Amino acid sequence: MEFPEFQIDWERERRTGVPEAIFCHGKTPAQIDAIAAAAGDRRLLLTRLSPTLHAALAPETRALLDHDPLSATALLGGGVPLAASGIGIVAAGTSDLAVAREAARTLAFAGYDAEIFADVGVAGLWRLMARLDEFRRCRVLIAVAGMEGALFSVLAGLVEAPVIAVPTSVGYGVAAGGTAALHAALASCAPGVVVVNIDNGFGAAAAALKMLRAYSRAM
Repeated sequence: MEFPEFQIDWERERRTGVPEAIFCHGKTPAQIDAIAAAAGDRRLLLTRLSPTLHAALAPETRALLDHDPLSATALLGGGVPLAASGIGIVAAGTSDLAVAREAARTLAFAGYDAEIFADVGVAGLWRLMARLDEFRRCRVLIAVAGMEGALFSVLAGLVEAPVIAVPTSVGYGVAAGGTAALHAALASCAPGVVVVNIDNGFGAAAAALKMLRAYSRAM
């Protein structure tokens, strides 16, 4: 029996609460074209679809996609009305926005709005403190930071909401492609910090979705 190169898990969202996503890095343009064609009129989220890879897709595929070059994400099948989520995304620096946008686009695909608070890293602590009241109104916070990852502990020490730490590969030298920020998040002395892998904005959004839905069921 011959199996195709891909099998889309259309039941994943019903089963787990997290939508199926197509990880495009490592796939050929022809494979992504075939996946888009197989989707028909169903919606799909595509991640790690770089501008170069997007440009290599067939014109008819590109016409179907809402592509965001910064986050390297694309939505197939159009958007949906967005409900308020109470999820905030806190990005330490402008260089962290690609990962922050991946989280925001994942939440939007699932039908939830989330505000991005950009460039509030702890190197200028006043920037974070100026928005502290807004952070404290959030049900869940996704914190996105590279370098030494100090944002995670500082933020979690100031808010009641759970903090999902997303270390990014922003930095150089001993930052080691995000490893220093990852270790800082894992070793945080602030309670309530949970951690996803380096640059994993999608995974952070998936965790936030599960938290949000668990909170909604409990109400």
